[in-house]
Amino acid sequence: MLFTYSQCKEKYGSQYQLNKAIKNAEIYQLEKGVYSDRKRESEICVISFKYPCAVLTLNSAFYYYGLTDTIPEKYILATERGAAKITDGRVIQKFENSGTVQLGAVDVEYQDNILHIYDRERLLLELLRNKTKLPFDYYKEVLSNFRKIIEELNMQDIQDYAYELPKSAMIMELLQLEVL
Repeated sequence: MLFTYSQCKEKYGSQYQLNKAIKNAEIYQLEKGVYSDRKRESEICVISFKYPCAVLTLNSAFYYYGLTDTIPEKYILATERGAAKITDGRVIQKFENSGTVQLGAVDVEYQDNILHIYDRERLLLELLRNKTKLPFDYYKEVLSNFRKIIEELNMQDIQDYAYELPKSAMIMELLQLEVL
């Protein structure tokens, strides 16, 4: 399980006791401000923990849900347009309009940690919205996998999300032409 510096300092009482716990392998410092009770944690868990207001999207989320077998080179996080710039080299930050970032965001348990990620309904819309920005073969692979699970998706959520997002007419047209 992951912990912040504040949580660790509160648990151990002081910086000295925390350093002692690290030395005795009671807790591990994975990176600045991120600690764990295990020696190793999944990088996707660390990224999601480190940026709690951001939402995993696109390639990162497609891979997590098994919609592609292509391992993403970088994690794509959606944040509000006015959010501070993420300088982590492992992350690509995608700025969204205020009010739509958390639309369709869910917390899922993954390896005893929580990932803040878009649900599959929102991801389908993100795929359609970013069609021209993705490699054609990759787009077709993910779209094909969405077609296989279309019966499992909540169509009402898809429609509700589509009307909240920019380019809703284009998204609905693509949804009809390419998915349904």
